[in-house]
Amino acid sequence: MSDSSVIKRLFVGKAAPLERPGYDAVPSGIVKYPRFGAVFLSLKGLEGDEQGDKRYHGGPEKALHHYASEHYSSWRAMLPSCPVPLMPGAFGENISTSGMTEQSVCVGDVYQIGTAVVQVSQGRQPCWKLNRRLAHSNAALVMQRLNATGWYYRVLQEGFIEMYSEIELMVRPCPDWPMQRLISALFPEGAVTPALLEEWRLAAEIEQLSSNWRNTFARRVSSQQIEDWTSRLYEPQSSPIVF
Repeated sequence: MSDSSVIKRLFVGKAAPLERPGYDAVPSGIVKYPRFGAVFLSLKGLEGDEQGDKRYHGGPEKALHHYASEHYSSWRAMLPSCPVPLMPGAFGENISTSGMTEQSVCVGDVYQIGTAVVQVSQGRQPCWKLNRRLAHSNAALVMQRLNATGWYYRVLQEGFIEMYSEIELMVRPCPDWPMQRLISALFPEGAVTPALLEEWRLAAEIEQLSSNWRNTFARRVSSQQIEDWTSRLYEPQSSPIVF
């Protein structure tokens, strides 16, 4: 387990039209650019960073997105003809690091970054805008099946962060809940089993988990069903491709 790292790259981006031939452009903040020097991190996110659809993106529970640079080698192998260079920043993340992954980071972890203090709140639920960004109809599905979604932070103390800021673990209240376990529970493969229902029940009780994810797990326990992901994974009029 790695308890600290440094920001290797820091990214922000304004909401801008995301194009696809034959389709209407949609507003998105997935295209981000490197920032050098100190950037203020508020409860809402980094100064200068925007989201195209604030119903599903951004907000206090998703103020900052962190993605492990280690994942990109796998993406380059899977998508060798991708028109977007598969390197840090390609997926719209704000922070890129080495040494911190979904296996080593736990929900509820509190980190000091620069003069800010943040807490891991939930993982990413990839949507069809990633498909459009990478020109691949299954990119969002691939991301969730790999459990390589990255994770979000809520901001406990506003402050300034910058490239090469140290990310230092302060508190780990949920050591039994690495993000990979939570992401696997949210995106399971196969039938709903008693063991999976119990996993959902336990996840719904994690105080440090975002209310959105806790409510999702609780709803599944009650219904014993998984919600339909089609509208999130595939844009309208786009046909799913078997993966």
